[in-house]
Amino acid sequence: MFRPCIDLHEGRVKQVVGGTFGEGNSSPQTNFVSDHDSAWFAELFRSDGLRGGHVIQLGPGNNAAARLALAAYPNGLQIGGGVTDSNAQHWLDAGASHVIVTSWLFPNGEFNADRAESLAGTVGPERVVMDLSARRVDDRYVVFIDRWRQATTTVLNAELFAMLQPWCDEFLVHAINVEGLQQGIDLELVALLATWCNRPVTYAGGAKSIDDLRRVHMISDGRVDLTIGSALDIFGGSGVAYREAVAFNSSIAPGPVTAG
Repeated sequence: MFRPCIDLHEGRVKQVVGGTFGEGNSSPQTNFVSDHDSAWFAELFRSDGLRGGHVIQLGPGNNAAARLALAAYPNGLQIGGGVTDSNAQHWLDAGASHVIVTSWLFPNGEFNADRAESLAGTVGPERVVMDLSARRVDDRYVVFIDRWRQATTTVLNAELFAMLQPWCDEFLVHAINVEGLQQGIDLELVALLATWCNRPVTYAGGAKSIDDLRRVHMISDGRVDLTIGSALDIFGGSGVAYREAVAFNSSIAPGPVTAG
């Protein structure tokens, strides 16, 4: 299943190369900056019945744009970036279907189960998506936080997902090594996610053609959804026509598209 996205940086809809966020670097390599505001994309996704897309705030200065998108598509988009147990309900009240949490779960690079339980207890696990974006380090996938700049002590595996699933409804995993490069998806990671996860999981990173969407669906037996960003024509790309991705969803799930 194709999942849409709205990435926000400095208040604008952009497509960036995720791995280029460095220490002290507020201007990562950018593939695309839209002339449309976030509401334009949200309304497009709503009109095509695409639910479960994520709005990601990449750093400060994005709150207004995030709220604009959520207002344009109430209960149709997930919101991530700076989410904690103290502001999660605010974002749900603003129209998000789910909150996406990442860095806050890993103070000092260590996973904190008390925080995960607090968030799930505050808004309900059915409204929580855990972002476990990871960078391949040797033969392991290590979770990175803080705009993918800081390594944690957490490694993706079946045991991790089993431990986390009582506290969330879905998982989101960006493959940081290939994010934004349009050089192909990490097929090994997709296959592992299909094996490891008993919750809906969305993979993002490296998609360059509609064939990648077909491959993810086939390799995962439909258990892993795919976000396509920089390759989409609506984000300045040439590899994937947005209409083609929408049509793919319709071909595998007749009728209204549902999250997961």
